[in-house]
Amino acid sequence: MTILIITHSQDNESVSLVNQAIESYGKKAFRFDTDRFPTEIQLDVHYDNSEQVILTANNQSLDLSEVWAVWYRRIDIGSKIPNTMNNQLRYASIQESLVTIQGMIASIRGFHLDPVPNIRRAENKQLQLQVARELGLDTPRTLITNNPQTVKKFAQTCEQGIISKMLSACAIYDQRGQEQFVFTNPISSEDLENLDGLRFCPMTFQEKVPKTLELRTIIVGTRVNTAAVDSQALDQARYDWRKQGIVLADAWQPYTLPQDVEKKLLKLMANFGLNYGAIDIILTPDNRYVFLELNPVGEFLWLERCPGLPISQAIAQILLTHP
Repeated sequence: MTILIITHSQDNESVSLVNQAIESYGKKAFRFDTDRFPTEIQLDVHYDNSEQVILTANNQSLDLSEVWAVWYRRIDIGSKIPNTMNNQLRYASIQESLVTIQGMIASIRGFHLDPVPNIRRAENKQLQLQVARELGLDTPRTLITNNPQTVKKFAQTCEQGIISKMLSACAIYDQRGQEQFVFTNPISSEDLENLDGLRFCPMTFQEKVPKTLELRTIIVGTRVNTAAVDSQALDQARYDWRKQGIVLADAWQPYTLPQDVEKKLLKLMANFGLNYGAIDIILTPDNRYVFLELNPVGEFLWLERCPGLPISQAIAQILLTHP
């Protein structure tokens, strides 16, 4: 019984923690760093008199027929293909490598945490809000638009003001090459008079939701683990705790959601066919639990460290015991 972990060589310690948990049960994992394909890792796919798929890395080979389960963690195909290659040829090489690995993953008959099509569907945040509302979860009033006039009208109906965010993960690099992540930000009256940029890029706007705590819920199978942090304790974290993520790293505390909220979140997961998800929620001063988004392959490492949620153990167990 082998667990295949699909990731890349720059992934964080969460992979090692899950690997250690798998080994603690006397089983083994095979780590596939996708950024090392096709330059350093070999794949042989045979459809002949018999079917055989062999993945070779670090002089170790894995017959994919021996794979019991797959943990789909991260993917970064072809990033080690030299940038000095002709741009068109490099693009073609990356695309062919990606399609090859996608086919390999799809052909594995073991349990998938989670199937890639399910992950891709669940990444659609508009669909998330639609399904969450149908299940009775509280959600912020939301506008997604490239029309400045619509934004202004929406802002007039939100007494607490509005914030802006992006549906996709986005980073901008400054002149020194340093990454500047695009966080959630408040919209000022001055901003409302300078919305011309929407003609180049739509944005998501939401009503400001008062916060008592911000919650991160990690669901593995039917296990629900939640932690809370007081993001309002720091001015720079008031609209997005990630701006002060390092400072707040030791401030997270275990939290228990009401049972009815947990049940709705499990129904949300079932709707998308997911066994793993990281969910962001706001607890308001009047005790409303406001669903923000679901991250089907979201991070959990800092919650494993503090407040010590047993997430890697739960991932290992579902990989080893799921039929």
